[in-house]
Amino acid sequence: MLLAGMLAGCQVGPAFRLPATAVPPRFTARLGASGAANAPPAWPRPGWWRKFGSAELSGLVGAARAHNFSIREAVAQLEIANAEVLGAGAPLLPTLGATGNGSFSQAGNATSSGSAARFAAAGRKNIDTRQFAASFNASYQLDFWGKNRDALQAAEASAAAARFNTATVALTVEASVATPYFQALADSDQLRTARRNLVAARGLLAQLRAELAAGIADAPTVAQQAALVAAEAATIPNLTSAYRQQVIALGTLTGQAPEFLHVAGGSLGAVHVPRIRPGLPAELLSRRPDIAQARAVLEAANANVRGAIAAFFPAISLTGTLGWQSAALDQLFAPGSLLLSAASSITQPIFDGGALLATLRVDRGTWDQDVAQYEAAVVQAFSDVETAMTALHYATRQEALQARAVARARAALVAAEAQLRAGVVDIGTVLNAEQTLLSDQNTLITARLTRLDAAVGLYKALGGGWVLPTAQEQ
Repeated sequence: MLLAGMLAGCQVGPAFRLPATAVPPRFTARLGASGAANAPPAWPRPGWWRKFGSAELSGLVGAARAHNFSIREAVAQLEIANAEVLGAGAPLLPTLGATGNGSFSQAGNATSSGSAARFAAAGRKNIDTRQFAASFNASYQLDFWGKNRDALQAAEASAAAARFNTATVALTVEASVATPYFQALADSDQLRTARRNLVAARGLLAQLRAELAAGIADAPTVAQQAALVAAEAATIPNLTSAYRQQVIALGTLTGQAPEFLHVAGGSLGAVHVPRIRPGLPAELLSRRPDIAQARAVLEAANANVRGAIAAFFPAISLTGTLGWQSAALDQLFAPGSLLLSAASSITQPIFDGGALLATLRVDRGTWDQDVAQYEAAVVQAFSDVETAMTALHYATRQEALQARAVARARAALVAAEAQLRAGVVDIGTVLNAEQTLLSDQNTLITARLTRLDAAVGLYKALGGGWVLPTAQEQ
């Protein structure tokens, strides 16, 4: 054991160093009306979806975290990776075994001298042979060059990558539940708007038909309003279908057939966007599980390179046996029955047709590939945050402006209807006001949905409250 500890310093190959990646000093996108996007910070916390104030959304996300198929697959992959760590650590320990056996044999023996009568009288003399043995065997391969330790470190890093992947998948699923849920609410809002406008348009059509019968209105005016009623009625099936498709998508995300899922729905107006603001870009590197996963993959690749280099050096093995052997079972463990043996061997690769060199080149190529993937993950993280902040900033402005446009369009419609009753304007003015209000209302719903989707995207880009665990927590 002392010798093995002394040899631990003989590890060969490059030490792990994280690639240097340029980190911007601050985020450039604006977020809200407060100006600078990186102060004061308000990072997401675990359970970020609850901040939107929708109990139904929280229930759906909870169901997805428990039953989503992608999350369950990621958890299973983590269990496999942990088991591989156990297997990779086995060569660092000696292998012990115990054997025991007993044998019995009997052989006949007769002398051939003398007459046949004497032979018959003497008969046959049987010889019994008994043999009992018990032994303990031990073997150990000295990890002189660190090959086995490198294999264990690679497995541990791969297990860490699987653990971080589980967090990444969970965050993706959480955001994937919020997006179709908000879309379903938007479809529901547009459906209610379309139905209200259809009722109002039908009421106006009935009034115009009465006026046509009284000779006040003309036929083209009535036909124009009838065409508007038909157009508004035609939008309802499409909106209903869109709503149902979002509910079906939620069923799949929560790990159940859509027939078992009931979504009460509601309105986007009841959902609010919580305050969220990132800090410095450098902090993002410890808040994204996908970046941690990419780093763990790099650590595994580096350990594989070291192991491939160590394979070029000699392998030293030690074996030993402690046993007992006796012809009598009751004397098996007597001091005189003790057997001891010890042996050592050294194996040096000389020619293998280039197999070891090929393995080393593959591992080095994998390292280069993983470096590129790590750097891409870092850059993508900054890009995701900038994109989400930009989208949220301008979606917030658009929603405010569009709400003002809806208020003005509604006031214009009220005024046009009053003028129509007073005979100041014709029906065309009212129809144009109706169309403007309908269009503005639908645009406002879309603007609210865009803002909520941008907020979900920002929560996801900032890691959803995930924080890189410390060495003690790992």
